[in-house]
Amino acid sequence: MRTVDALPRLCTNRGDLLNIGSPMTQDRRLYLFDSTLRDGAQTQGVDFSVSDKTAIAEALDRLGVSYVEGGWPGANPTDDAFFADPPALRQASLVAFGMTRRPGRSTENDPGLAGLVNAKAQVACIVGKSWDFHVDLALEIPREENLAMIGDSIAFLGRSKREVMFDAEHFFDGFKANRNYALSCLKAAWEAGAAWLVLCDTNGGTLPDEIKDIVAVVAETLPEARLGIHAHDDTGNAVANSLAAVSAGARQIQGTLNGLGERCGNANLVSLIGSLVLKTDWNCGIDKEGLRLLTPTSRLLDERLNRFPAPGAPYVGDNAFAHKGGLHVSAVVKDPRTYEHVDPEVVGNRRRVVVSDQAGRANILSRLQDLGIEVDPKDSRLDRLIEEVKQREFEGYAYDGAEASFELLARRLLGQVPDFFVLNRFRVMDDRRWNARGELVTESEATVALTLGGDQLMTVANGNGPVDALDKALRKALTPRYPVLESVRLRDYKVRILTPQDATEAVTRVLIESGSASERWTTVGVSPNIIDASFNALYDALSWKLHNAGVAAPQG
Repeated sequence: MRTVDALPRLCTNRGDLLNIGSPMTQDRRLYLFDSTLRDGAQTQGVDFSVSDKTAIAEALDRLGVSYVEGGWPGANPTDDAFFADPPALRQASLVAFGMTRRPGRSTENDPGLAGLVNAKAQVACIVGKSWDFHVDLALEIPREENLAMIGDSIAFLGRSKREVMFDAEHFFDGFKANRNYALSCLKAAWEAGAAWLVLCDTNGGTLPDEIKDIVAVVAETLPEARLGIHAHDDTGNAVANSLAAVSAGARQIQGTLNGLGERCGNANLVSLIGSLVLKTDWNCGIDKEGLRLLTPTSRLLDERLNRFPAPGAPYVGDNAFAHKGGLHVSAVVKDPRTYEHVDPEVVGNRRRVVVSDQAGRANILSRLQDLGIEVDPKDSRLDRLIEEVKQREFEGYAYDGAEASFELLARRLLGQVPDFFVLNRFRVMDDRRWNARGELVTESEATVALTLGGDQLMTVANGNGPVDALDKALRKALTPRYPVLESVRLRDYKVRILTPQDATEAVTRVLIESGSASERWTTVGVSPNIIDASFNALYDALSWKLHNAGVAAPQG
C-alpha cells in the first residue's frame, strides 16, 4: 500500500534529489506544509473566498513550500468549489484534508472519505484521535475501533492518492497520558501505508523540551517513519516547538502564514522559513528567489483579509528593520550589521530609519537620503528640522508611524512643497433622525471653502460619518483640478486619545493610511478637536500624493 517511489524524495544536501536510505539518515531536508487555507480558516473573523484561496495557494507555490493544504472537501461550499477547479501548482503538492471514517461505517460508504477521493488533489491528509481520553469521551467507542478506523481509512485512500498523511490529533497530550496507546495509533497509520506521521500539539500546551523528548521516542520506536510536527501557539512556543521537533527527527513542519489559526494560532511559517533558511543549514526547499517573496507573501495574506500587517512580525514586519534611537542609527549608517541580524532585502523587506523625538542628526540625514532629498549635513536647517520634530512629537505627533507627514514637514522647511490649496474654513454637521420608514439614520454633511490658485471654491458632500463627509467634500473641490486624486482611497483610520485625564477636552491624534493602486502612505494630525485633527491628516495625505505625482501648484 505504501509506494516509496511516490513519496517526497529526501536528500542529504542542498540540490541532491536522490532517495537514499531511511528518513533518519536524510539529515538536512525538510518539507514545509502550509495549512493557511484550512487550519488558518478556523481563525475568528477569517472567511476566505474561492479567489482568496486560489491567490494564496499560488503565492505559496511561488514561495516554494512543499505542500499546500487547500481545505476540507465536503465541509463547506467554498472548499468544494476550490477543489472542483484547483489552481495548477508548479512546485507544491495540493493537499485535501479530512478525517478517518466514522464509527460503524465502512470506508466505501463514508461520505467524508468519498469527498477526499473525489477532490482534485494529489495528497490526502486525515486527522484521527491519538489521545485515549478523546476516544473514550468524544467518540465514545472502543479504543480498538479507533485503531481500525485509522488503518482502514489510510489504506482506502492509498488506492487513489499519491500520498496519504496521518495527523495524530492531540498526540503529545495523548502520549503523556497513555504512551502505549498514542504510539499504537501511529503504528496503525504507518502499517496501513501512511507516507507521513504528523504529531499534533493540538491544544498548544506542550513546551519545547517535552516536544523534543517525545519526538525522539517516536523516532526511535518507528525509525523508518517520516515524522511531521503540527504545533499550535497557545503558549507562544509553536515556532520553538517546531524547531525542537526537527532537532529530534521530524522532517515535515506544518504551519500557517503569519501564524493564522484557531485560538492563538498555528506555528508561523513565515518566521520558520526565515530562521531555517538564514540561520541553519536545513534545506527546506526555499531558494533565494523564494526567500525574497517572504515579505510580499505575508502581506498578500493580510491584504486579502483586509488586515493591517503586524508591524513587529519577525523578518517581514515594518518594524523588523526599523531604527529609532540616534545611537543605533549612527551605527547602522556605518554598517547595518551593528543592529541587524540579516539583510532585510533577502526576505523582501527594507530598512527604515524612524524619525521621532529620539532622532538625532544621523536619523534625519539617513531619512532624507532615503527620500531623495539632498541637503548639506552642515545646513543649519537640519537643526531646525530636528527641533521641530521633537517639539511636534511632544505635542502628540508621531512621525515614526506617519512618514508621509515627516516628508512634507522636511520639504516645507526646505521650501520644496507648494501650497496646492488653502483651506478658508470648513463645517461639519451630523443629522440623527427617523426616516419615513421609521428607521433611525445618521447622516453627516461637510462644507469646505477653499482657495485654489486664484479661485474661491465651496463644496458640500454627505458621508458615512463626519470624516468621510469632509474627505468627500475636499475631493469634490480638488479632483476637477487634480485628477490624480481620483485614485486615492482611505485605507485605515486610527484615533488615539493623548490626554485622557482631560476627558472630552483631550488632545487627539489621528493617523490616516491612504493608498492608490501601487502605493500606500500614512499621515498624522493632532488637535483637541478630532475633526480638526482629521483634516490635518487629510490635508497631508492629499498634498503628499500631489507632490509625489509631480503635480504643479496652481498659479494665482
